[in-house]
Amino acid sequence: MPMSCSHHGEHEHHGLRGPALAHALEAAEARCGDSQERLTAPRRRVLELLLGADAPLKAYDLIAAYGDKGEPAKPPTVYRALEFLERLGFAHRIESLNAYVPCRIEGGHVAAFLICDCCGEAAEFQPDLGPQLAAIAAGGYQVRAVTLEARGLCAGCRSR
Repeated sequence: MPMSCSHHGEHEHHGLRGPALAHALEAAEARCGDSQERLTAPRRRVLELLLGADAPLKAYDLIAAYGDKGEPAKPPTVYRALEFLERLGFAHRIESLNAYVPCRIEGGHVAAFLICDCCGEAAEFQPDLGPQLAAIAAGGYQVRAVTLEARGLCAGCRSR
């Protein structure tokens, strides 16, 4: 849980808006088509909410924000959509926050995040763990997923 941020509201917005959001959703549709999957309306809505968010979202935040007229979604609808988005690499679950973020790096990779303890920002980065993971796999261990989380203060919070 982020600590109290004394400069709340002074942060840059990292969520996608307008044409950038529309382009990201179109790209997701194309990727789904390439893999013979469907980006159904519920899946698309949850992805839209994640892409437009400025910070990681918990499932109950997604449930509350899901409806156009303030009507929350049924929890299974959102959880099934999140499961799909994670499986296809469109979203990541940040374990320590029990929250979700859109994937900002295309292709299979280790999910790695820098999480600000002040404002809650979660910036995705790509660590170079390939050689280590290859060595582990060569030893017979099948790695299904790796998530790396580093906590601290973002540059914006440190400079204030």
